[in-house]
Amino acid sequence: MDLKHAMRSAVLLGLEDYATAEGGNAVATASAVAERCADVHGGVMVNLHKPEIKLESLKEDIKDFLKTSGWEKKLQNAVYSELNVFPSPCHPAAPPEHIKEPLAYMRKAQGSWEKRILKSLNSMCTELNIPLAQKRPANEQKELLNKWNEMGTDEPDLSLFRPVYAPKDFLEVLMNLRNPNYENGEQPSFRNHLGLIQVPLKVKDIPELKEDFSELGLNIGQLGIDDSAQVPPEFFENEHVRVGQKVLAEQDSAAAQQYVRQGCPTALRADLWALILNISNQPEDVLYYEQLKSNVIQHNLLVDSLIYKDVKLTASNDDYYFVFEDYLYQVLLCFSRDTSVLEHFTYSSATPPKSYIQGKLGMEEYAVFYPPNGVIPFHGFSMYVAPLCFLYHEPSKLYQIFREMYVRFFFRLHSISSHPSGIVSLCLLFETLLQTHLPQLFYHLREIGAQPLRISFKWMVRAFSGYLATDQLLLLWDRILGYNSLEILAVLAAAVFAFRAVNLMEVTSLAAAEAVLADLSTLKVMPLLQIFLFATVT
Repeated sequence: MDLKHAMRSAVLLGLEDYATAEGGNAVATASAVAERCADVHGGVMVNLHKPEIKLESLKEDIKDFLKTSGWEKKLQNAVYSELNVFPSPCHPAAPPEHIKEPLAYMRKAQGSWEKRILKSLNSMCTELNIPLAQKRPANEQKELLNKWNEMGTDEPDLSLFRPVYAPKDFLEVLMNLRNPNYENGEQPSFRNHLGLIQVPLKVKDIPELKEDFSELGLNIGQLGIDDSAQVPPEFFENEHVRVGQKVLAEQDSAAAQQYVRQGCPTALRADLWALILNISNQPEDVLYYEQLKSNVIQHNLLVDSLIYKDVKLTASNDDYYFVFEDYLYQVLLCFSRDTSVLEHFTYSSATPPKSYIQGKLGMEEYAVFYPPNGVIPFHGFSMYVAPLCFLYHEPSKLYQIFREMYVRFFFRLHSISSHPSGIVSLCLLFETLLQTHLPQLFYHLREIGAQPLRISFKWMVRAFSGYLATDQLLLLWDRILGYNSLEILAVLAAAVFAFRAVNLMEVTSLAAAEAVLADLSTLKVMPLLQIFLFATVT
């Protein structure tokens, strides 16, 4: 073995030790981290050419170098980040598609849904006689570059464009999901479920949720609670800020994730989220963002108009987010061109849609992913970005934070899977919580044709963005990051119904129920969650 090969092996062995210490799949994690931290390899190589370095002690020498150079912490954070993103290893004999989704009927349903979306996109393309992609003329490129920071002033005619789909269309698909291995009512544990979701997935009950979200307990200090009986809020907040500053000084992703379970102080939130997501906005990241921007300038995609339309229909009409219109266009247009987003399809149940170069229809060697990131935006998609604009004002960093939030969490809200944080499980968890703990309310709403999920689905699909006041939404997203789970969305949805139960018991139609729940902007997230989880009789 030559020295160069030995060095590389030793670096990977060192990374494997970090991965194993975190309880992960050592080889897979090590190689993924090695890609993220390629510059570490260069630094190690330079130092290991010193004459005092011996081949037989190479691995220990590398570990010493990592510790003294400060790279040890960066590697630990990178490993931790990978472990948070990638699923647990399947059985060694499991086929690759099981990593994406173990249930065949879920994979089939997702495939059918993707075909429907692509058909809708292609129909629009044909009706409007607009190509999926085309190079912009030089004068148009120059014009777009000049108005890059004020695209919100542009008023293109979008009247002929329509969203590819809306959340209610997606809900109809989820309502029709069935496990072909069971006849209706055949599964004993599912026989009494009277909600819209009819697939028997395992979801948690209140005792399990209490255990998982134990840091939200009534006797534990929380940001977002103004009247704690245990500790005066101002005393807790001052101490929490001090601890948060220490966590940031340590630059430890795992500690930051644990810390935000009790909420982020406003002044520290941007840095803490970036630490949890392992985003540092290095010069190469800024350069990558500029390359994406250049791709937007050079080529016009049909999905650009869908993005414009979505921003105009949602964020531009929102009292909190309309001021960020320019940021939303910039981030979402760049996102559509980012081929690195395709990597998340290795653990997503979805498959990126393909199109064919003009004149080569059906010829696989001429197939390309469309859009380049593999994600077709739907009505409300821009609301995943909007709240982040309050925290990040540097476009490249805002972009990276959103991309990481998307590939960790948000993609699960619009794809069909059996994952505990997937939208199907969230819907079932919401319905089960409501039927179990508020049976009178559940049955009443069902009897008058106001199935609760028809109201709450849009909240969960958008992770409550655009429904809660921004300060409350950010407190909710703190906990999503802290627990690395979207299950809290279903718990909050059930808690909202519980809070408005008295009024809802008096309504006699779906429209009346929707009116009772039309405005969530005055709700306080943390008290609702605490009362529902820890004051519910089980």
